Amino acid sequence: MRYIIIGSGAVGGSIGGRLHESGRSVVLVARGAHFEALRDNGLRLKVPTGTLTLDVPVAARPEDVELREDDVLVLAVKTQDSVAALDAWAARPVAGGGTAGERLALVCAQNGVENERLALRRFHEVYGMCVVLPSTYLKPGEVVAPCGPYTGALVIGRYGTGSDATARRIADDLEKAHLLAPVVTDVMRWKYGKLLGNLANVVEAVCGSASDATAQDLVARAKAEGAAVLDAAGIAYASEAEITELRSGTVDPQPIAGERTRGSSWQSLARGAGSIETDYLNGEIVLLGREHGVPAPVNAALQHAARESVGRSREPGSLTAEELSRRIAATRTGNSAPTTA
Repeated sequence: MRYIIIGSGAVGGSIGGRLHESGRSVVLVARGAHFEALRDNGLRLKVPTGTLTLDVPVAARPEDVELREDDVLVLAVKTQDSVAALDAWAARPVAGGGTAGERLALVCAQNGVENERLALRRFHEVYGMCVVLPSTYLKPGEVVAPCGPYTGALVIGRYGTGSDATARRIADDLEKAHLLAPVVTDVMRWKYGKLLGNLANVVEAVCGSASDATAQDLVARAKAEGAAVLDAAGIAYASEAEITELRSGTVDPQPIAGERTRGSSWQSLARGAGSIETDYLNGEIVLLGREHGVPAPVNAALQHAARESVGRSREPGSLTAEELSRRIAATRTGNSAPTTA
């Protein structure tokens, strides 16, 4: 099997780099300065045992890759970029006939729960992956993955129909590449559980940190809203204890000199990416809450703050947790939308 990593940032770069290091065939797909750095200097993957410089084949566009029937596409872009990527790759021809959408397996190695539905409209074989892989991509050509002894835990299962032989083959390759990869029949339950954890991402991003008492209170309130919404919707989700148990003793952060791991939303603001995935994290809770009549004012305010930060090109830490709390209180007292600072 050959792995085409569509989106080779923090998660995609870590997965692709580890697979390449273990002897698997890999192509990284990247854009702009990141593509140029990967092409010219290889992938610098910083892990607890040192810095790996990996000469992984790299492509800038789908047209640069000649697809073959043993390829597996790993989608690792942010959800807001999924439709464009899926459309570009699904129609690509595969050697021997047919298109990628008709013949190739696609794995959604992404946060949120919308990607699999988007993918299944375009691909016949879709696999969900719950990604527990703390990592950072801030510099072109470089990814920091500070956990060990496994770089990450990647819970995988076929979307809609449980596990199958392909999921098990992918998991076997991942397990040989410093990546814990349990195969499950209920992968979306795991992804909804991870979604609740990801509701904290925007607090860290807009406030710069989620460690002070007010920020922690916001996170707790956002998660409580999320759980109430999922319960009302009848959606099963893995508990925080299950996710903690999955990574305990296997995916543990270890110090790398000069490096500090930040959440994906923080990284998007820090890189000036021009978009953020909050609409598909906190925004998913807001959407489900509206569908099922459960108020979600905390998540709505956090979603608004993220959009504002992107729209004004703000860096992480541009708002305080106290300001966010005031916005939520104002919304509850009758304002139709959070105030704008």
